[in-house]
Amino acid sequence: QQATQNDQVDTFITQGYDIIDVNMVDRTAASVIIDKAKKADIPIVFFNREPVPEDMDKWDKLYYVGAKAEESGTMQGSIAVEYWKNHPEADKNGDGIMQYVMLEGEPGHQDAILRTEYSIKAVEEAGIKTEKLASDTGNWQRAQGQEKMAAWLSAFGDKIEVVFANNDDMALGAIEALKAAGYFQGDKYMPVIGVDATAPALDALADGKLLGTVLNDAKGQGNAILEISYALAKGKDPELEGLTDGKYCWVPYQPVTKENMDQFR
Repeated sequence: QQATQNDQVDTFITQGYDIIDVNMVDRTAASVIIDKAKKADIPIVFFNREPVPEDMDKWDKLYYVGAKAEESGTMQGSIAVEYWKNHPEADKNGDGIMQYVMLEGEPGHQDAILRTEYSIKAVEEAGIKTEKLASDTGNWQRAQGQEKMAAWLSAFGDKIEVVFANNDDMALGAIEALKAAGYFQGDKYMPVIGVDATAPALDALADGKLLGTVLNDAKGQGNAILEISYALAKGKDPELEGLTDGKYCWVPYQPVTKENMDQFR
């Protein structure tokens, strides 16, 4: 709840912290927190949910650590393209069009919006036509991914050729629904692509049930948050490699498939 987070920031300011690191509840509501921190002259490092540019421009002691969501979407699309081109049987109806379903994350979250857009953009830019059979919000949750996928299998069955999920948990939920429908037994296969490269996702990759995922480098982001915060606490300007516009630190994504997954375990 945004109101609860606002109250927490009030408490941090009263307690005189050097820095406040914030994963916004509502990325469009950062101005209230920024105004409070600015008045108290306490810098803020935002992470995970990127405030809108107008808010980031309100003060020179605001920073953001995250990853470019469009990059992860593009990598998802590239994984799908490679599979499609190497496996003619993936085009089940032989129409030359990739029929897909999309499990979207949290409504309004920049990662969900951009992964959804750029994954399909990458497929189409590779010269493959697409047709969206269905898309729905799964709120990053495995149970919701399973529920939506089960419904789509009932509605579309083998018409679905690729499953895109904005994160691994929803992808794993989709895989559970597919397993219940008899997939991954014998020749019955459905390519599913996620994002995050979580440990359960890497297990699913090893088992041949998840086609691919994209590493969202949480450790790299955590290190960046700490380095920026520590520099600010010491009264210094952060000098992180890759800091753009003096305030944005973008930690790169990396595509993960069965071929290269061992380096991410």
